[in-house]
Amino acid sequence: MIQLNILTKLLLGGCLCMLCCLSVTAQTIDSTSTVVLENQPDELESNLQEEVHLGFQTTTKHDIIGSSSTVKPGDFLKFDTTQWVRDALGGRLTGLRGGSSIRGLGEALIVVDGIPGRSIDLLNMEEIEEITILKDANVSALYGAMARNGVIVVTTKRGSTETQFNISASTGVRLPISMPNYLNSADYMEYFNEARANDGLGEIYSTEQIQNHRSGINPYRYPNVDFYNDGNFNPLTPYSNVTADFSGGSDNTKFYINLGFKSDGSFQSVSEENDKGAKRFNVRGNIDFKVNDWIKSSLDVVAIIDKKKSSRSSIYTLGSIIRPNLYSPLLPISEIDYSENPELRGVVDAANQYDGFLLGGTQVYNGGAIAEIYAGGYQTNMTRMSQVNNAIDFDLSAITEGLSAKSYVSFDFYNVYNLSVQNEYAVYEPTWNDDNKIIDLVNVRDNDLKDQVENVNTDVFAIRYGFYGLLNYEKQLNEDHAIDASLIGFANNTYVRDEKQSAKNSHVALSLNYDYKKKIYANFSGAYVNSVKLADGNRAKLAPTVGLAYVLTEEPSLKDSSWLNYFKLRTSMGVVYSDLGIQDYFLYDAIYQQDGGGYSWGDTNGAGYNNASTKILRGQNPNLDFEKRTDYTLGFEALLFNKMWLEGNVFQSIIGEQVIRASTLYPDYYNSFRPYSNFNKDQYSGFEVGMNYRTKTENSTFDIGARALYTTSKRTIVDEVYEDEYQNRKGTPVDAIWGLESLGLFGVDEFNEDGSLTGNLPTQYGTVKPGDIKYKDQNGDNVVNDQDIVQIGRYAAPWSFGSDITWSYKAFTFFALLTAEIGGDGMLSGNYYRPQGDAKYSDVVEGRWTEATADTATFPRLSSTGNTNNFEKNSTYWMYSNDNFRIQRVQLTFDLPSQLVDKLKMKDINLFTSVSNLAEFSKNKDVRQLQLGFNPMFRYYSFGARMKF
Repeated sequence: MIQLNILTKLLLGGCLCMLCCLSVTAQTIDSTSTVVLENQPDELESNLQEEVHLGFQTTTKHDIIGSSSTVKPGDFLKFDTTQWVRDALGGRLTGLRGGSSIRGLGEALIVVDGIPGRSIDLLNMEEIEEITILKDANVSALYGAMARNGVIVVTTKRGSTETQFNISASTGVRLPISMPNYLNSADYMEYFNEARANDGLGEIYSTEQIQNHRSGINPYRYPNVDFYNDGNFNPLTPYSNVTADFSGGSDNTKFYINLGFKSDGSFQSVSEENDKGAKRFNVRGNIDFKVNDWIKSSLDVVAIIDKKKSSRSSIYTLGSIIRPNLYSPLLPISEIDYSENPELRGVVDAANQYDGFLLGGTQVYNGGAIAEIYAGGYQTNMTRMSQVNNAIDFDLSAITEGLSAKSYVSFDFYNVYNLSVQNEYAVYEPTWNDDNKIIDLVNVRDNDLKDQVENVNTDVFAIRYGFYGLLNYEKQLNEDHAIDASLIGFANNTYVRDEKQSAKNSHVALSLNYDYKKKIYANFSGAYVNSVKLADGNRAKLAPTVGLAYVLTEEPSLKDSSWLNYFKLRTSMGVVYSDLGIQDYFLYDAIYQQDGGGYSWGDTNGAGYNNASTKILRGQNPNLDFEKRTDYTLGFEALLFNKMWLEGNVFQSIIGEQVIRASTLYPDYYNSFRPYSNFNKDQYSGFEVGMNYRTKTENSTFDIGARALYTTSKRTIVDEVYEDEYQNRKGTPVDAIWGLESLGLFGVDEFNEDGSLTGNLPTQYGTVKPGDIKYKDQNGDNVVNDQDIVQIGRYAAPWSFGSDITWSYKAFTFFALLTAEIGGDGMLSGNYYRPQGDAKYSDVVEGRWTEATADTATFPRLSSTGNTNNFEKNSTYWMYSNDNFRIQRVQLTFDLPSQLVDKLKMKDINLFTSVSNLAEFSKNKDVRQLQLGFNPMFRYYSFGARMKF
């Protein structure tokens, strides 16, 4: 039985009611004369007959049974010129969350030109013909075990008989949306003194020291180092992108060539010599040619070279851990007094100088980000990728009409290596006199020596090769019946250096399609999958799926409807067996170990005889099996008034028989004997709806698309043993956040004079004081510990929305892409939000608890020592809502007058300006937009042109 929740049942009922209403209303409207609508052919209607590439197969939107969504970049690139594929997909496809997660199941399989496993990030939008997402088990069945999380099929452009030459060029700048904000030296010292006082310790910074740092009297002796100041970074980082493609040919031979160049400036700007940024060059070419009357072939070649030169250190990363008062990374030579130490001049003359400065430090801190950037050397990261594909198509109609075959061979090479040149350099600790002059320098590191160590490290080296063969048979039995059958054999092998096992995928798949009068469709698709991760005799399994579709508008009562141009109901169910969740090889085998121990025996205290001991580390399970996705989908798609496209699906996916080392299947003493087993099960369910509305007048065109996805998850079978039932993961979301429930901060009145908690307040983690986080005692045992951890939120947003708006008026076109998420949570973590001990303080500590700020505090009391209770436990105190509404991109496009274009002997020229990451509206925007780590989040401004010859 299909397990449908209440929401799914309601949606199912709603779809059936809609079906009845549409049927009755269509007949009613068509029988009246009060409604007069134009019924001219429209682009939305013609899209139903356009070819859709499903990877191994090509069909029309009208004939697809399973749940899928398609976009063609050619339809929107003129108005939305983004070149990042994931950005282009986000918010634009029904059922896609973000840029690569279908229905929240996880990272989907990427298929590029029929080859699974290729990276979508290596493509630019100008070279893509079509992108289709395959959402249910039925439509993605031909990809076997790899289709566990759905499939994103990318089809690149090919040649045509019409000669075309296109150029797209853009340039712009990016600027950081938000930068880390740390306390200055004086404030840090004051707050750290307060932290020590909270711990019952004495101050380490005197009032005079703090004032010296605050006054700026000598910023090199009393440093106040702001690593995130504008001098270390480009406020406007330039970037540019140019692509050109050329295609043409004849009926017998067609070709396509795409050339691309991309340049990204360096955000870090300390060293002009080393911080050069990144440059990428790519070329894609293919040729389709006819060998004879029954054989056609094609050859594709792709090459990409990406080079990035940078310093060996990142200020944005390391600046987060170096406190502002520790030392001055640069010492001005102008502040050196040689009068008391003449030999000091020789030291300075012999040292490497950097724009009038020496590198500064201490015995303890004798390097750091600035020194590494100025003197440490440089690194060059190089990425090289090449791909070769060859396809041969056979028309076997001479054997029997409708029979064809295809072979496809592919080869990928991917290499990422790092070339670094490491220098030795001197760092000097200064001695200052009362006049704030340097009177001595001590080298606390090395001598200045360049090009001392050159390292070449291969970070990634991968080779992939694959093959698939396809046998296809199409037959129109008479005017009413048609069948289509495909048999596929697929094999893929990926070798990655330093991995002992190559990743192997192979399967045989079958697809059988039947349609009756282009009205009733049926499909059986299945894959016989194989996995080398399982034991012999258990490595293969058949994964069947079925799908049905009914095009109601082919019925006589609806066929000539003036308002309901197309309506299709569809449903599918099936399973996908996959080994993607099996994290390693040979998990079915037992593991024994001789650890050097032994057993001794003998007549005298066991002396004289011994034997080595053997221990079992894991039991054997030759019956370990595939993980299983069971899928159910019910949906519809419709075209109304030749202007509005609607689609919707309710779905349920059950990911069961997950591979774990289950403990509940065995007694406690069996611990080391536990084998891997198929046990856990998760359920994902929800619905998705999409709409596109298009209308035209004489001077304008308006097009709006809107999509909504609701997906929720539930763990239905979990290997778990908890003393308290409320801690069971069963019944909670897969992405649940577990932590403690915060009751705020302890106040002074909750402690006795001896520092103990008053009344019946439960003990917390360690000794707590006023200003520490207070947690709820869930089980009432008067002790707060890990038994009080409960579900407090969920990471992924169950609701996600996307909308694209295009409005053209005469020569101008305005485009906007909007997205929103509701229901997800985040957790503040790391030293920026939870600093403890001697960690660097960000501005979040300004809201720290004191007796004076007890009612308004947003941060616990400061502590100079580790504090498990406050900073090492996830709780609702650190959780925040991730709800957001974003204006992802806007673009204004201008078409040059046709008279000017004709004079230039061109087909089309348009100019555009755009902004990406334009704005966000959310309660916690400051947190969401502050990106810590390697780079900040950027806002992009660009200007460019697209030309067709």
